[in-house]
Amino acid sequence: MDVFATMDQRMPLAGISAHAQRAERLGYTGLHVPEAVHDGLLMSLRALEHTTTLRVATSVLLAFPRSPMTTAYAAWDLAALSGGRFELGLGSQVRGNVEGRFGVAWSAPVPRMREYVRALRAIWACWQDGTPLDFASEQYRFARMQPFFDPGPIEHPAIRIAIGAVGPAMTRLAGEVADALVTHPTQASPRVLRERAQPQLAEGLQRAGRATGACAIVAGGFVATGRDAAAVAAERERIREYLGFLYSTPQYGPALEVHGFGEVGRHLHQLAREGHWGEMCAAIPDALLDALVAAAPFAEIADVLRAWFGDLCTGITFPVPTDPADDALAAAAIAQLRG
Repeated sequence: MDVFATMDQRMPLAGISAHAQRAERLGYTGLHVPEAVHDGLLMSLRALEHTTTLRVATSVLLAFPRSPMTTAYAAWDLAALSGGRFELGLGSQVRGNVEGRFGVAWSAPVPRMREYVRALRAIWACWQDGTPLDFASEQYRFARMQPFFDPGPIEHPAIRIAIGAVGPAMTRLAGEVADALVTHPTQASPRVLRERAQPQLAEGLQRAGRATGACAIVAGGFVATGRDAAAVAAERERIREYLGFLYSTPQYGPALEVHGFGEVGRHLHQLAREGHWGEMCAAIPDALLDALVAAAPFAEIADVLRAWFGDLCTGITFPVPTDPADDALAAAAIAQLRG
């Protein structure tokens, strides 16, 4: 099983080098680099520059504010620099952010993402194989690549593309065009993966005539672990607080319905509308935590995660210890998971 390290979305550019090196020492397969308050491509560059074996994946890069051409250039350079260790994870974001924060016109995200991925592959084929660039779709047209602007072939041109998905249509699209589906944390419980994500992904694979397994699943779920039971309990409570905020967003409600907690999501949304943020944590029942959060000390967490995810995905995210004093315990758990 692949095991990907995560990182604080607010970690500054100056901090990611040491974080990536630590993840590599701990034995992680790779590092997921988010994009929220910092540029995901710049953060990925720093991580790749300061490691030698770690795979580095944007998880996820906001696609629509960028032209596929600018993304193609950046991904090509990062793949060349790293010897093929860079992976491009793409996400659509919501309409309010695309229009209001980035000033980019909105269009239906699933057709646009399909065009985006196909445009990337057409551009890369032009550079690697000399295929004439002639890509046209509703949103994008690329028909000009003078030799001066062509970076030429690289040693590792097969850049893996992952799609981050919440809804069923984007999940099916990952099966159609992507190398991997990266689940949102709200969609990463075993039950949601089994009852929703896997069937939807299979539909997309079948629609595109792709083989089973052509699109991997990386589950970005919630993990509460630590050196002892007290540390695990504290982490569960931290996640409870986060879930209160997260599930106040209606788009994440369908996952709660799968577990029979749809009313919790509706209640949290109402609390958010009324500004009662302090009451959200108490609205998350223990039974919901049990369903969503894999919890055990470091010595036991690998067995728990294998039981939860072993037949559902090829990769998971696993938190980097808050305290470096726990690194040896975490490294042992990571080795068990990867073994």
